[in-house]
Amino acid sequence: MTGLACALSMGVPEKEWYSREALARLVREAASGASGGQPIRIAPGSRVLIKPNWVYHRNASGGGIDCMATHPEFVLAALGLVLESDPSSVAIGDAPVQGCIWDSLVTPELRARIAEAAKGRRVDVIDFRRTIMRGAGLDAGHDRDVRPEDRFVLFDLGCDSLLEPVSSPPGRFRVTMYDPGLISRRHFPGRHQYLISKEALESDVILSLPKLKTHRKAGITGALKNLVGINGNKEFLPHHRKGGARDGGDCYPGRSVLKSIAENLLDASNRRIGRRSFPAMLSGVRIALELQRLLHGEAEIDGGWSGNDTVWRTVLDIDRIALYGRVDGTMADVPQRRVVSLTDALVCGQGDGPMMPDPLPLGFVTCSDSPVDADILHCRLLGFDPGLIPMVREASSGFRWPLPSGEGVPEIPGAPGGGAPVAAVPPRGWGILRAGRA
Repeated sequence: MTGLACALSMGVPEKEWYSREALARLVREAASGASGGQPIRIAPGSRVLIKPNWVYHRNASGGGIDCMATHPEFVLAALGLVLESDPSSVAIGDAPVQGCIWDSLVTPELRARIAEAAKGRRVDVIDFRRTIMRGAGLDAGHDRDVRPEDRFVLFDLGCDSLLEPVSSPPGRFRVTMYDPGLISRRHFPGRHQYLISKEALESDVILSLPKLKTHRKAGITGALKNLVGINGNKEFLPHHRKGGARDGGDCYPGRSVLKSIAENLLDASNRRIGRRSFPAMLSGVRIALELQRLLHGEAEIDGGWSGNDTVWRTVLDIDRIALYGRVDGTMADVPQRRVVSLTDALVCGQGDGPMMPDPLPLGFVTCSDSPVDADILHCRLLGFDPGLIPMVREASSGFRWPLPSGEGVPEIPGAPGGGAPVAAVPPRGWGILRAGRA
């Protein structure tokens, strides 16, 4: 089931959306709607992982962090609901991007408040990353193996991965600003590996706390996309395939000589991260892209467009591992835990999310045990047609280890016919969403 709480309908003014008292009401209302009138169903003694959206410590758009990351008060409200059930253990964790300054996002103040809310019970706050940048840029290189590998489980979905149909020819999967050689070792025909945190696999319940916002590669980030952060190494996460669509890739539409040159130079520079030659190679990338921009008006080579046919496959692979994965690295035929999303859709992100969104005050909280149904609702809240976003459209396809869906979504209060309350600005490269308003 999927629950929806509307701040306006509950008489909560915008300036109070993130107050402790209002959030307690909104979170409980949404959770009750998803659980038949009860708070989130967590059996006493359960092991719980709370998974916020902690992607980065700064919004490059200048729009503030409230539209980019799960709000600290929202995390505390969710923790309060969990602790009511008397769990045996609670962990709160995520894997931000490599350049995120953890203490600027998950501040000492927030960690102190989490400890205070725990009232003597142990609540671990964990950075799942294994690779972290040493400085403000990649010139200084990475610290690798930051978190021990024995705190993760290696999965290989093999030919059952949704990436398998697009894995030939090998060597084309890419993650921007990561060594392409590393991802090529993990993903090729017949092998598709992910490195998943043990906290997720040892849990009885994963409570995902997405921040609803647009996403340049996936269209939106919500219930489905948020679980990518249980993977410890970004080098295991294909985001796009090298080359333009006319050449069998999905990095950008069509074909471009200058973009192809820039991609090759970027590969060369990413193989030299932390070495003296890295800045010079990266300068070559910038020169090629500036020429492309001057001649053609745009110069994107990060897979940020509606034709990205890779990232949705990665997302759905990880969603299936979260639900069916065992701690020994095998996949069961039946779900191994409950996965529930409780989404912060109060101040959402529109435009060029996930890293530089602009704020969009919506005033909703959603809760669901179906990430598919949740994201159908999230698309409608933003005014997008879910059928135009591959991650959402394909999430209920007939693949092995299916995701729960099909229980329906509630109507949106105050919107004609239950439709969209607003028309969010889609990310660059997703004009299809503007043309196909839900």
